[in-house]
Amino acid sequence: MSQKNSLLYSIATGRCPRCREGEMFPKGTLYTRKFADMHPDCPCCGQTYEPEVGFYYGAMYVSFAFNVGIFLICLFLLYQVVEEVTMGMMIGVVGLVVIGLLPVIFRLSRIIWIYLFVRYEGPCNEIPKKMHR
Repeated sequence: MSQKNSLLYSIATGRCPRCREGEMFPKGTLYTRKFADMHPDCPCCGQTYEPEVGFYYGAMYVSFAFNVGIFLICLFLLYQVVEEVTMGMMIGVVGLVVIGLLPVIFRLSRIIWIYLFVRYEGPCNEIPKKMHR
């Protein structure tokens, strides 16, 4: 398996979980108002990116885990840099970091969530294309 078809590379670049080739999100929309836009299905293998209504509600738990990790890292770094940390400092630093990383966390949470439920079937040219109604 090449690096481009590896699990971590595919998650990091937002590729389809079924073929790991098609993109899940349109290019150039990460830090725009369209950061939440997704393709409806994989342009390569036809895998739908929203298998059922409300599918991505579970991605909130993944997002929560990322945000807790960010909070702990920010708090640790703040205590290493500043002698006396106040509540306002904590809220300000964590708030700025979380807001700055919002599009990344949002997309990564959705990608990880769909990867939990859709298994890899092989390269696009070796699997049948899914047809939708």
